[in-house]
Amino acid sequence: MIARLLAITTLVSATLVGAVPAWADELRPGFVEFAEIAADQWQLNWKQPLPAPGPAELAVPILPEACTILGEPVARSAPLALIGSATVQCSGPVAGGQIGFEAIFGGGDVLLRVAPLEDPVQTFRLTENAPIATIIAEPTGWEVWRSYFVLGIEHILEGWDHLLFVIALVLLVRRGWDVAKAVTAFTVAHSLTLAGVTLGLVGLPGRPVEAVIALSIVLLAVEGLRRDSMTWTRRWPWLVAFLFGLIHGFGFAGALNEIGLPEGDVPAALISFNLGVEAGQLAVVALVLLAIAALRLIQPARLEPVIRIASYAIGITGTYWLIDRLVG
Repeated sequence: MIARLLAITTLVSATLVGAVPAWADELRPGFVEFAEIAADQWQLNWKQPLPAPGPAELAVPILPEACTILGEPVARSAPLALIGSATVQCSGPVAGGQIGFEAIFGGGDVLLRVAPLEDPVQTFRLTENAPIATIIAEPTGWEVWRSYFVLGIEHILEGWDHLLFVIALVLLVRRGWDVAKAVTAFTVAHSLTLAGVTLGLVGLPGRPVEAVIALSIVLLAVEGLRRDSMTWTRRWPWLVAFLFGLIHGFGFAGALNEIGLPEGDVPAALISFNLGVEAGQLAVVALVLLAIAALRLIQPARLEPVIRIASYAIGITGTYWLIDRLVG
């Protein structure tokens, strides 16, 4: 029964993943920046993600009661998003005022950055259940840590290509200590690349990166099916995880650049985002290892067939992504 359930879950998940567009790694939250540019004068800029291409109405953020938009907001189109900007006049202090949206449009979260001239920058994460934030008088850095940590978790759990690589890696290695070494190598590698790209030290075009990420999934899925041969991937999985981890780091960095980093809090945002990615990744690894251990204990004869089904499903999904990212 457990074997059938695992197999069905894997196939259904693969089918759903296959339906996700080739930019499955992309994280497209909304973004609002409310920055003071002179005494009582503020600049409002925001990005409104769209669930699908096509005409859409720009949603103007709610501002503190003391603030008024001067003239009409300027709107322009971007890929799967609308970009808005406006000049705002505030007749009094903004501390204690509310800023956000009546409802979150386009799905996902909205990152809000409030930047007074003489006070610390405040960062908030607006969600469907909490679309409005209150500007506080004496902010702390805790909001940055919490917001970017949660975004890191969401990115790894919603980034199916990274998830499938990690799952394929666990299915290839299987044993606890070997899995720990391989996952640690993957973590170290993508952390290095993520930091390097975010700090402007290295960079690669997004399209080749996404294609290589898909290729890494296919490679591990194929290796997971070749149980009768000792390839170099099976001999040194930690090395393969490290090399491909460097490429996956570019994917994480692309998502983080899309989100944007709070000026003055770049180290905190970078570290907390990466910690969130690792927390989500470790949760997935633990679940896969638990499923393998349970199947090995209860129905050991079903272990290999179930892993083969899972590897085929992962390989087919990775191949679809690879072709789509090369020719799409």
